[in-house]
Amino acid sequence: MKLIGSITSPYVRRIRLLLSDEPYEFINLDIYGEDRDELRRTNPTLKIPVLIDGDQELYDSRVIARYLGQKLGLDALTWDQENQLTLIDGANDSAVTMLLSERSGIDTSQDAMFYNLQRERIMATLRTLSAMVEAGQFKQWNYPAICLYCLVDWLDFRDLVDFSGVDSLLAFRDAHADNSWVSVTDPRK
Repeated sequence: MKLIGSITSPYVRRIRLLLSDEPYEFINLDIYGEDRDELRRTNPTLKIPVLIDGDQELYDSRVIARYLGQKLGLDALTWDQENQLTLIDGANDSAVTMLLSERSGIDTSQDAMFYNLQRERIMATLRTLSAMVEAGQFKQWNYPAICLYCLVDWLDFRDLVDFSGVDSLLAFRDAHADNSWVSVTDPRK
């Protein structure tokens, strides 16, 4: 198997963590720089991650996780876990939009409906996820917990949110800091 992505992507990191006990080749691309042409050749949506397993190519972290779940014999996700992933992905997508906008020179703190909606979505979702953590819904280290970990750590890494009022998310992240693959996939390294 070959996983194509970038070290700093939370979507790629979740797949790297899911593959922690499996042999695979990781190809790190600078998707906004010198490796843009490689990304164009690899995925028509211009997104990462991409998983190539023999003749099978998969273009989205959620699809890749489902494929790996079947291939590796992991438990299928429940509908509640699918909803958890929808929450995590919604916050992550909005945060990526904010980061790319800021990197494009756009003031995302302006009172504009689009950015107001992104901020509202992120914080409403983080409050919901924080309550889920406090209720013990992410106790098991499984794919939804991995995705939550990657979201929280990436938001902190990029300094995109104030975690006041959702401190349990940082506590959740910190509780998994000793996981060796968490350290290996840390985007700060």
